[in-house]
Amino acid sequence: MTTDPALAAMLQATATDTPRRYVITGGPSSGKDDLIEAVHDAGIPCMVQEPGREIYRKHRERLGRHLLKEDRRAYSLEVLEAFITEYTAHTGGVRFYNRGIPDGYGWEGFFGLRPAEQLEEASRRYRYDTIFVLDPLDTFEDPDDIVWAKDREIRRVHELIVQGYYDAGYEPVFVAPDSAGNRLDFICANLRLPKPGQGG
Repeated sequence: MTTDPALAAMLQATATDTPRRYVITGGPSSGKDDLIEAVHDAGIPCMVQEPGREIYRKHRERLGRHLLKEDRRAYSLEVLEAFITEYTAHTGGVRFYNRGIPDGYGWEGFFGLRPAEQLEEASRRYRYDTIFVLDPLDTFEDPDDIVWAKDREIRRVHELIVQGYYDAGYEPVFVAPDSAGNRLDFICANLRLPKPGQGG
């Protein structure tokens, strides 16, 4: 996939402008990974990897098991710290994020935890410009997404994530199920960015 010239020129021209931060999120089986890949392919600055997965794997390797309730707060705070680091590293122009700080409300709710004070503070302090929530796809495509959830819990995780953004004061933009290219075109149109022209 080739970056659209108009989009590339716009991104270059605004690279030193005030940071513009856009989150792409959603529950398991929402097609998020495919969309994030499309964002990268289009040449739009974007968070490389959702940090929660790698941190989860490290916890599991260290503990030799899945997270128990007593492990979950430490895990959640470590993920939060990774999101804050990612947020503060961006200093100019457009950037997309593979989930955002308020996703923590969804994870903590799923873990049966009350929101941590650190999460509440970070959600007030570090704000994103627009939140895009991907509606779930009809099929469960990515087994790696079940870091926390089983099939029957997919809807619950999605709802908790969405509620977390509302609780943090956002009005998310919902992105209907579609191909990754068409979803990216929709998002770019919403942000008045040139469409990468990769839909279909």
